[in-house]
Amino acid sequence: MTTIDQFTGLLFSLAGKTALVTGGATGIGKMITHTLVAAGAKVYIASRKLEACQQAAASFSELPGSCIGYGADLATEAGVIELAEFVNAEESTLDILVNNSGRSWGAAYEQFPWQAWGDIMTLNVTAPFSLTRELTPLLAASSTVDDPARVINIGSVMGTEPHGFPAYSYSASKAAIHHVTRYLSNELAAKHICVNAIAPGPFPTAMTAFFTHDDKLKSAVARGVPLGRLGRAEDIAGLILCLCGVGGAYISGAIIPLDGGMSAARTPGLEQGMEQDGQDTG
Repeated sequence: MTTIDQFTGLLFSLAGKTALVTGGATGIGKMITHTLVAAGAKVYIASRKLEACQQAAASFSELPGSCIGYGADLATEAGVIELAEFVNAEESTLDILVNNSGRSWGAAYEQFPWQAWGDIMTLNVTAPFSLTRELTPLLAASSTVDDPARVINIGSVMGTEPHGFPAYSYSASKAAIHHVTRYLSNELAAKHICVNAIAPGPFPTAMTAFFTHDDKLKSAVARGVPLGRLGRAEDIAGLILCLCGVGGAYISGAIIPLDGGMSAARTPGLEQGMEQDGQDTG
């Protein structure tokens, strides 16, 4: 067991740990991969774009840890099983699983297509649940009471609050993965596996390029964040190091907002109305 006097030296180290990050070559996934490799972990990254995974892995070659890219289409059952079999063939244990792969679909209410529900729910909900299940034996093999294995699902502030653009199926899928996280935290607790979700607000990624590449839209989005800015790589890095390191060994079943206060923001103008009314609510 880690004592308090040892804590500071170990807090940010993941040396000797093995991780898998789905969608780890781009966006928030790449930020997470960078963090884990920089902290000394051996990290597998997987997506349907093998070349992107290989390029990302090569970009981390000077960091203390290591990175291996693998191509797998996680929108299919076969792709999930293929990835799980690959990791099982390479490793006897797995310390960290980050279910980050996902996609969105934006369209007006009147034109929102049927396909946008099945495709989004499959990749954003079914795939992370199924991959976690397939890799549970490897995660359990690495876990102890004092140092549990970690599963981190990437949700969204849009799965908590109806913010932003009309991405109906995306928002529903993120609400679903939040709830799946709670279920799995109970299911896997006896195996000493912590399961949590991170619910990011707006970060500059390929998925958000439609507004981050437009200065007017970007400013409008930032104004909707109580802290007044978009997320940064260091924001996700700090939380990942906490959840995956010694500081996260007693956290499970949490949906952690990383949204600059968006999920706790009060309704604009409501406080002014209450001041004017002068109502005694006691």
